[in-house]
Amino acid sequence: MTAPVVLITGALTGIGRAAAFAFARDGYKVVVSGRRDDAGTALAGELQALGAEAEFIRSDVRHDDDVRDLVDRTVSRFGRLDVAVNNAGTEGTPGPITAQTAESYAATFETNVLGTILSMKHELRVMQAQGSGAIVNISSTYGHRGAGGASVYAASKHAVEGLTKSVAMEVAASGVRVNAVAPGPVATGMLDRFTGGDTGKMAAGLPLKRLGTPDEIAAAILFAASPAASFMTGDILSVDGGKAAG
Repeated sequence: MTAPVVLITGALTGIGRAAAFAFARDGYKVVVSGRRDDAGTALAGELQALGAEAEFIRSDVRHDDDVRDLVDRTVSRFGRLDVAVNNAGTEGTPGPITAQTAESYAATFETNVLGTILSMKHELRVMQAQGSGAIVNISSTYGHRGAGGASVYAASKHAVEGLTKSVAMEVAASGVRVNAVAPGPVATGMLDRFTGGDTGKMAAGLPLKRLGTPDEIAAAILFAASPAASFMTGDILSVDGGKAAG
């Protein structure tokens, strides 16, 4: 059986990087994408050292031509696209709504929302023609709960969850599944930037009394993309240390 192919955007750090290793260890052929050539080439080399077929393709998900080229080069290299993980994202500019500007809004939504739209557009172009595939968008618990001081970011993740559900319904009959994973607080550079490095209070507020790890989120992404989740589509899978239950 031919190994399945996964494309991961925003793959160079944090959850995206952990997902790349998780899929590589599970036998996938892996395409990692991001905007930094040196880091991308190094990551591809690390994945290859594990025995995976892996390639880095530079792209910026805010630009339609970049995403089209990314998907086309993935298919040219490996012949198909079985899984896409749309992880590219930004925390934007944290702060109260009164401090937000048209520019801070655009900077957040262009990556988190437009990037997800363009990614799904081109991924589905391939997957629907195949009659199979799984897309996993990365949201956040802020995408269904909101948070003070994170209004624009939370709004962008609400949009990602709405897109996930709507597109899942559009393409369900074609054999393509679309789900999202919504992490709670996870020990990443993004969380450090968002909190100014003070993550202790956030961890203490969780029922599990600790932050999640990128590997724990990657395991959930791998599950959502796998045949084990074959009856899931349009779902938002929260992985949040009990945050939503508290």
